[in-house]
Amino acid sequence: MKDVIALTPNMPDSWAVVAGLFAGGPGLDVGAGHDGAVIQLRAADGRPLVSLEAPLLVHVPGEAERLLGGDVSEPPVPYWWTEVRASTAVPEAGPLAGSVAGRLTALLGGSVWPAGAATTEVVRTAAAETVAATDDDDALTVDVLTDSTAVVLADRPLLVLTAWLSAILRKVTDAGLALHIVTPPHVRLSLPLRTALAGAPNRWVVQDPDCGYYDGLSGAVLHWQNGTFTPVVDEAGERSAAKVFTEHAPATERQLGVAFRVTHRPDDSLVLGRALETAWSALTGSAPAGWGTAEPINLRWSKDQLTNLARERSPEPTHLLAVGHPDRPAIATHRVTRTPDGVAEDITLTLGYGEDETPPLDALEALARTLVAEHGLTSMLVTLRRARRDLAVPPRFEAPPIPVSFTLGADDVHTIGLDHARRPPVELQPVHLGSTARPALYYPLGDGTDAQAWTVLQQLHAHLRTEPAD
Repeated sequence: MKDVIALTPNMPDSWAVVAGLFAGGPGLDVGAGHDGAVIQLRAADGRPLVSLEAPLLVHVPGEAERLLGGDVSEPPVPYWWTEVRASTAVPEAGPLAGSVAGRLTALLGGSVWPAGAATTEVVRTAAAETVAATDDDDALTVDVLTDSTAVVLADRPLLVLTAWLSAILRKVTDAGLALHIVTPPHVRLSLPLRTALAGAPNRWVVQDPDCGYYDGLSGAVLHWQNGTFTPVVDEAGERSAAKVFTEHAPATERQLGVAFRVTHRPDDSLVLGRALETAWSALTGSAPAGWGTAEPINLRWSKDQLTNLARERSPEPTHLLAVGHPDRPAIATHRVTRTPDGVAEDITLTLGYGEDETPPLDALEALARTLVAEHGLTSMLVTLRRARRDLAVPPRFEAPPIPVSFTLGADDVHTIGLDHARRPPVELQPVHLGSTARPALYYPLGDGTDAQAWTVLQQLHAHLRTEPAD
């Protein structure tokens, strides 16, 4: 799919949308769409040419620059974000999408990304004869669909977990298919999309002039075989990595990762998001800037709204995202689930630091202490890695994270036994957190520069899983 985005200070109402749709010429009927699309321009054979997603009101500053690059012209918040997706199967679909977006901004103000795509010309296509909604909400609007794989072609500076991609991934999973996203080599992934794609059978397929295609997360050289992208193997059955994936200078910027779980008793007065806000404030000096269920993240940070959404979706889990202010790159994934004992929040917060910036490692013990005392911390693992400050994922090898500290909550310490938990068979001196009678334990593992910390952590985990000697 080829994306064109209209950023407008005024809401795209029905009349503006109709005017945009006349980019395909007169005589078109308008129908309501499904799967997040307001309208679909469809060919005579039913194939979608252009789809308009539901406009999104963005209240979070910096999202357009984060997702589209520094050359985008972002209106003052709040503004409306309208994605126009063009099929790659019909040559005229791309210019048609640009004309739809250009007509929206001509009426409503604002700008179009990419800037060169905006026109107001009528784009005639021999295939575009009707405008209709898709009647099948389970239909997969992808570029290539085989018996085993759904393929999406994408080209934008940062490919993110939009509501549309999230829905495609969910439908592909439900259908037992693989999702393969094919991009040029300059494309990067957002952390939420990288997390969503992790693990077989899904792939990020990167085009390469030397080897053809390779996996952007593992580096394995790929080829198209039997309706899917699969690793190339030699006569000995060995796989090879793309040269471009492994040959690069190590990153000088760093990312701090804070992954933790907090658990709560079910209570009508429970407010979710407090632990995430506490961690964010401890490490950045301010609360998150915004939250949402997909990218762009459009809502101002609100623990009450977040809690209300999770209550509405319960007992099903709720997957959320949060983003920081533009001056401190930070993003978090937040999963809320019901457990036999109550409610759990699983949070992974990632923060970016430049070469001349110092990650706040000295704040970690105090953060663990607060999460134990006030938020029901179950466990927390903090890591540091050499990777991009802007948190984007390139199609290149990145050094794995190195553990900095591990915290074990009071309940697990009690279950394991305090004497056993505080005497691991490695040179660690855990710090007691919380009450003296029922403490949690904070295990410092290093400063994130020595990979040997993984061995120490593995030995610690093995010790904690071992029954104490009588």
